[in-house]
Amino acid sequence: MNHGASPLFALDGVTVRRGGALLLDRVTCRLPAGACTALTGPSGAGKTTLLRLLNRLEDPDSGQLRLHGCPLPGMDVLALRRRVALVAQAPVLLTERVLDELRTGRPGLGEEPAAALLDRVSLPAAMLARRTGGLSGGEAQRLCLARALAVRPEVLLLDEPMSALDAVSTHVVEQAARSFIGAGGSVVLVSHDAAQTRRIADWVIVLTAGRLTGTGPAGPLAVRERP
Repeated sequence: MNHGASPLFALDGVTVRRGGALLLDRVTCRLPAGACTALTGPSGAGKTTLLRLLNRLEDPDSGQLRLHGCPLPGMDVLALRRRVALVAQAPVLLTERVLDELRTGRPGLGEEPAAALLDRVSLPAAMLARRTGGLSGGEAQRLCLARALAVRPEVLLLDEPMSALDAVSTHVVEQAARSFIGAGGSVVLVSHDAAQTRRIADWVIVLTAGRLTGTGPAGPLAVRERP
């Protein structure tokens, strides 16, 4: 990470408590722009909680979060979520037809650009007419990624989206993430998979029991990280 460059996200003293449990404990870190940052650590470490803070699906109890230097609480939530799009661990489809699914964030999306979105996640254009209820798990997850890309986000938040996918779909999602970065975007990925982190991450943030326990380039940290 170029420490002279402005970070994508900056967290300072971020603390989250839920139901008496301390989920994040005074986390201070920087996430670089134009890169894939992997949030790693054991189950229950606070990775998904931190990810959800980045587009205000949750808010901290204390501390500050900034996007390109702007405090998140001062931003319009819907505008923020178009800039910072989330792909969840389990695919959640909202409509009955693939084309309509791609139009949930862009109602005027034409069939040609919709087909181009499917191509970005290695799905055929003929799928536009298919019903979403008949999709496999891998197809549904790739469609969720295409739906997120449809709104032209600046940042993709990926919450272990490949944890239940086969090798082919996993490769497709990883390649789509790297292509998104190559086109100028940024990715924040929650992952338990050290090999995956080495493949696609540039920067790693390690959480343990809600505390920041490591941050640095992916290679050295990913080698030590385990599920």
